[in-house]
Amino acid sequence: MTPPAAGQSPAGIAVLLAALTAIGAFSVDAYLPSLHDIGDTFHASPIEVQQTLTAYLFMFSLMSLWHGAISDAIGRRRVILVSLVVFMLASIGCLFATRIEHLWLLRGVQGFSACAGAVVSRAIVRDIFVGPAAQRLMSHIAMMFAIAPAVAPVIGGQLQSAFGWHSIFIFLALMGGALWAACAWRLPETLPPAQRRSLHPIYLAKAYAKTLTSPAFLLATGSLACNFGGFFIYIMSAPTFLIHHLGLPETGFLWLFGPSMCGLVSGAWLSGRLAGRLSPKRTIALGYAVMTIAVILNLGVSFLLAPGLPWSVLPMPFYTLGMSLTMPSMSLLALDMFPRQRGLASSCQMFLQSLSNSVVAGVAAPAAWASTHSLAAAMGAFMAIGALCALLHFRCPHTPEH
Repeated sequence: MTPPAAGQSPAGIAVLLAALTAIGAFSVDAYLPSLHDIGDTFHASPIEVQQTLTAYLFMFSLMSLWHGAISDAIGRRRVILVSLVVFMLASIGCLFATRIEHLWLLRGVQGFSACAGAVVSRAIVRDIFVGPAAQRLMSHIAMMFAIAPAVAPVIGGQLQSAFGWHSIFIFLALMGGALWAACAWRLPETLPPAQRRSLHPIYLAKAYAKTLTSPAFLLATGSLACNFGGFFIYIMSAPTFLIHHLGLPETGFLWLFGPSMCGLVSGAWLSGRLAGRLSPKRTIALGYAVMTIAVILNLGVSFLLAPGLPWSVLPMPFYTLGMSLTMPSMSLLALDMFPRQRGLASSCQMFLQSLSNSVVAGVAAPAAWASTHSLAAAMGAFMAIGALCALLHFRCPHTPEH
C-alpha cells in the first residue's frame, strides 16, 4: 500500500477522484434536457441529435483504451491535468457550433478527454490501497459519483429553461476549469518513476493482447458493463421515458435520477460497510439478488399498470442499489489480475464498458424506448447477461500477474 501524499487524507482523495469520474457523467446527463432545443436550433432529426451522444460515448470508449497506458508511462497527474484542459476547450468550442456535424465532432473531443478521469482514478485507488481498504475507497468514490446522475439533469433542466442549451456547455467548461485548479493544487502523483512502464509499441501490443484475451478479465468487465447497461438504457431513454411515457416536463428528470441516486449511494455505502466482512464473491451475489428483485418488479409494473408515478420509477433505486453493491468488488477483481499494469488494465476495462455504453446509446435505447414494456425487458436482459458473466468469471481459472 502506498500512503496518500502528506497532508492529503483518503477522504480528500476520494472526493477528488469522484469528481474526476463524475465529469464524464455530467457531460452526458446535464445535456439530456437540451436535446429537443438542440434539434430545433440545427434543424436536426431526433436520431441526428442522439448521435451527438453516440459520438461522445464512442470517443470516450476509444480513448479510454489509451489513457491508462499513458499514465503508466508518464504518471497519473500529468494525464489528468492535460485532459482537463482539452475538455474545457472542447466545451467552449460547442458554444460556437453552427451545424449538427460540428457538435458531433466537438462532443467527440469532450468524450476523448473526459474519460481520463474515470480511467486514471481507478488506477490511483489501487496505487494507494489494497484489499478491503481499496474496496472501501472505491465505495466512497462510488457514493459521491452517484450524485452526478441525479444532480446533472436537474441542473441541465434549470439551465435549459432559463438560458437555453448554450448554457450547458458554459457550465461544463467552468466545471472543467474548477476541477483542473483543484487537481493542480491537491492531486498527488501516486505512481513513482521507478514503477512506470514503457510506451514501446511492441510492449504495449503484448500487454493489450494479454489483457484483452484474458477470459476472466473479459467476464468481469462484461458483468460490469451489462449491469450498468440495464440502468443506462433508461438514462439514454430518459427524455422519451419521462416526457412522452410519463407526461413530465423537461424539468422533471429528478423523478428518474433522484431515486436512482439514492440506490447508488446506498449500494456504495453498503459495499464499504461489507468490505472485510463478506468476501467479494458474496457481496457480488448479494448485489445480483437485489437486482433480480428489481427486474421482476419492473416487469410486473410495466405489464400490469399504466405508465405513471411513482410506480414506474419505483424499481430504479433497487436496481441501482444492487448494481452499486457489485461494482467496487467486481472492478477490483478485474484490476487485481494485472497489478503491474493497473493503468492499462483500467483502460481496457473502461474501454469495454464505454463501448457497451455506445451500443446502448446508439442501438439498444432507440430500439427499446418505444414503450415501458420494452425498456423493462431490456433491463432484465442486460442484468441476466451480467449475472451469467459474473458466474462464469468465478468458475474460470485465472491467476493474477505478479
